[in-house]
Amino acid sequence: MADFIRIYEENPNEREIDKAVKVLKQGGLIIYPTDTVYGLGCDITNLKALERVARIKGVKLEKSNFSFVCHDLSDLSDYVKQIDTSTFKILKRALPGPYTFILPGSKNLPNPFKKRKTVGIRVPNNNIALEIVKRLGNPIISTSIHDEDEVLEYTTDPELILEKWDNLVDLVIDGGYGDNEASTVIDLSEDTPKVIREGKGGLEIF
Repeated sequence: MADFIRIYEENPNEREIDKAVKVLKQGGLIIYPTDTVYGLGCDITNLKALERVARIKGVKLEKSNFSFVCHDLSDLSDYVKQIDTSTFKILKRALPGPYTFILPGSKNLPNPFKKRKTVGIRVPNNNIALEIVKRLGNPIISTSIHDEDEVLEYTTDPELILEKWDNLVDLVIDGGYGDNEASTVIDLSEDTPKVIREGKGGLEIF
């Protein structure tokens, strides 16, 4: 059975944030709000937890497209190769915000992702997600929680999310109703930016 806690985005309660961080540190999985759809996440440094997320999503961990949720751009240097000024300017304009940027991965990627050439980076404009990552001290892996119901695509009500994911995760955070539009995915790993998926984030950042 998953725990269920309510955190208010305008002023996240430290004790509740610490509960979420404790679950992550113990290798647990959490469902948490972002500035787009609710995400399923775990500590990026915990291999067992990463494998659980991959199993739930039905993918091989090495081949997964999970994003790294970072607290801010200063976290990037750990996971991303040196980026040029124009790329940095785009990131600075867009983040925090509803974007996933695909960037060239560095040699320091956690073991399961070592062979990757690129990595997806998120800095969501959501205080709950950012506080959790800040307290944890490293990024969390994130993947959106898709709904089997094609019409819905994303569940926005935390209580319905709890009902559905109760036996799969350790904690569901109710941060209010989620959005039902995913992030805009932009590939910045080559010379020319390429939009992979148009979502909530607008394209005026270029």
